[in-house]
Amino acid sequence: MDIHEYQAKQLLAEYGVRIAEGGLAYSPEDAVQRAREIGGDVWVVKAQIHSGARGKAGGIRVCKTHEEVWAAAEKLLGKRLVTPQTGPAGKVCLRLYVEAGAHIAKELYFSLLIDRSHERIVMVGSAEGGMEIEELAETRPQAIKKIHIEPAVGLQDFQAREMAFALGLDATQALHAVKIIQGSYRAMRDLDANMLEINPLIINNHGELLALDAKMSFDDNALFRRQRISELRDKTQEDPREMAAADRGLSYVGLDGDIGCMINGAGLAMATMDMIKLAGGEPANFLDVGGGASAERTEKAFRMVLADANVKAMLVNIFAGINRCDWIAEGVVQAVKNIDMKVPLIVRLSGTNVEQGRKIIADSGLPIIMAETLAEAAEKAVQARNAVVAAQQA
Repeated sequence: MDIHEYQAKQLLAEYGVRIAEGGLAYSPEDAVQRAREIGGDVWVVKAQIHSGARGKAGGIRVCKTHEEVWAAAEKLLGKRLVTPQTGPAGKVCLRLYVEAGAHIAKELYFSLLIDRSHERIVMVGSAEGGMEIEELAETRPQAIKKIHIEPAVGLQDFQAREMAFALGLDATQALHAVKIIQGSYRAMRDLDANMLEINPLIINNHGELLALDAKMSFDDNALFRRQRISELRDKTQEDPREMAAADRGLSYVGLDGDIGCMINGAGLAMATMDMIKLAGGEPANFLDVGGGASAERTEKAFRMVLADANVKAMLVNIFAGINRCDWIAEGVVQAVKNIDMKVPLIVRLSGTNVEQGRKIIADSGLPIIMAETLAEAAEKAVQARNAVVAAQQA
């Protein structure tokens, strides 16, 4: 789960990370009032969307008068910002963060990430902040410092100091940086975050360190014990199909193709999508029904997959371990009868009670296309999709 910049800054401030004064705005009037409250003669109006590279999309405006603040807010509110991270669909800005302007002497980069290959948190820093870390990794990888943190003992003082000096700070600045690094680590550990990024972490004209931007994401599986974090979720920034599925206890990922997929297990989902692409098709989505799928749960899953108007064929691929093929088959038959499907349905069952499951589908009398192998199922799904497209074109 991602949160907005202003939310991440509020959390980090509680752990001793210095931030510039700022306030939230939902209208141009709010934005001007926030600027008056902050004072000074320079303000930054920032679009709050779940994406980086907002500046390149025109989502960050530096203003020197209240009139400029008003104009910037009026232009940004309701605007759809398209960045490399949002994809072509972009994200709509519905709130703004108005922040005091800062005199920047130097920009740094700092982040904490989960390194799953090492089963560690990795601390990443660079003296060259304010730019895309991916771009820096490609052009000047030697400018990036990485330090892995042993989870059994946590972040050590010497590691924080090592990172501070790797950022090119003097002794006094390093002392402040150590506090920021330690506070950031505590925030990540205490709040079950899986990513924390401050880019840029700046040194202002007084030699002070400030988090000028902040991004945090959290482990969805830990939200049940982090009610405060869960309440920060902004559903307007997420795929409505994925949110609707999550609210019903289902795992859904929307894609750009036109073959819908209902599968159990993430690994099987990856293999199924690979086989569809190998057969010449493109998956529209995949929905993981998980274990213990009842007939009612299966029907819900069908409705979620078919809610995508682009779906021209649907593939059900189930390997029953915890599940049973006869349960899935009963759910498929019930769903097809209740939904009145308008697109071809291909079903491949394997595993526990597979013969009983196939018999239930065969005896239903419904126009369901059966397949025995994954390759066969993918080929039949693509063929069915092509037939639908040809019929529509005709």
